[in-house]
Amino acid sequence: MKEIILLIFSLGVILLGAEVFTNAIEWLGRKLKLGEGAVGSIFAAVGTALPETIIPVIAIVSHGTGGHDVGIGAILGAPFMLGTLAFFIAGLSVFIFRRNNKPMLITPRVMQRDLKFFLIVYSMAILASFLPSYSFKLVVVALLVGSYIAYVIQTLRCSHDNANHEEVLPQCHFWRRCTTPPMMVIIAQIVCALLIIVIGAQVFVGSVKVVAATVGMPVFVLALIITPIATELPEKFNSVIWLRRRKDTLAMGNITGAMVFQSSMIPALGIAFTPWILEPLALVSALLALASAGIQYVFLKRTGTLYPAGLLLGGVFYIIFIFAVIKGF
Repeated sequence: MKEIILLIFSLGVILLGAEVFTNAIEWLGRKLKLGEGAVGSIFAAVGTALPETIIPVIAIVSHGTGGHDVGIGAILGAPFMLGTLAFFIAGLSVFIFRRNNKPMLITPRVMQRDLKFFLIVYSMAILASFLPSYSFKLVVVALLVGSYIAYVIQTLRCSHDNANHEEVLPQCHFWRRCTTPPMMVIIAQIVCALLIIVIGAQVFVGSVKVVAATVGMPVFVLALIITPIATELPEKFNSVIWLRRRKDTLAMGNITGAMVFQSSMIPALGIAFTPWILEPLALVSALLALASAGIQYVFLKRTGTLYPAGLLLGGVFYIIFIFAVIKGF
């Protein structure tokens, strides 16, 4: 019971840090005069993905071999949840707010770019588990990091032309005034948020290992299913808010941008610092995430947009995985 309480408390700490971080990131985007493409696909995506990012880092670096299972589960859980459950929630939100299946108000070029990068880099990360040599795996690490850098550069180049500086942002948490916060205040808020998240993640990883051992569930499965839902999915409700305001590019970019980040930079860490030998259930989750994202990419190529009904298919892939877990037990 003590570990369960610590687990819940650590999640609260992580999400608190993520809220502070995201708020600062939005103001950083405003300071740098970037458009919705960059703010959604890079700044908001990385900011809201930070809890899910810090947990595998802490698990791999600080918790030895046992932490590797937590780390790999968290690494694979994020792209899977984003490519299935987050898509489903986005589609359901559009149906609830608009009560129709009309085309979403997205910028097709932004969505196609994000999904294409995701399909390429995540496929590379999964194929790396079959490579016989660690040296070959390091080549994949370099390719993943280089791919994400190329993605960021391409996104930023396309963003400045579409910048909207009239958008009203939530008040900066560290600057409770009616004026724009100075850059130093924004940076200070980012640093403080990072410290909060690191502390929460340290407690979380230890608690997951104890709870998993108590209930007899493999820590990999617990980390793969529970960690991304608890740490990242609540932050993806930012997309629900943006969908209600009909800011579909910002909302979907928050999801697809996080998919690119979570399928490139974080797997690179796992490949470099763990054996990166994926068990069958891990491969199933990865293939389902790729299939779900691939369907949305095909929809975009053929129709030039996304439909809420199509996004609901993400829930089907998520249910398939839950049945696979149950059958495995």
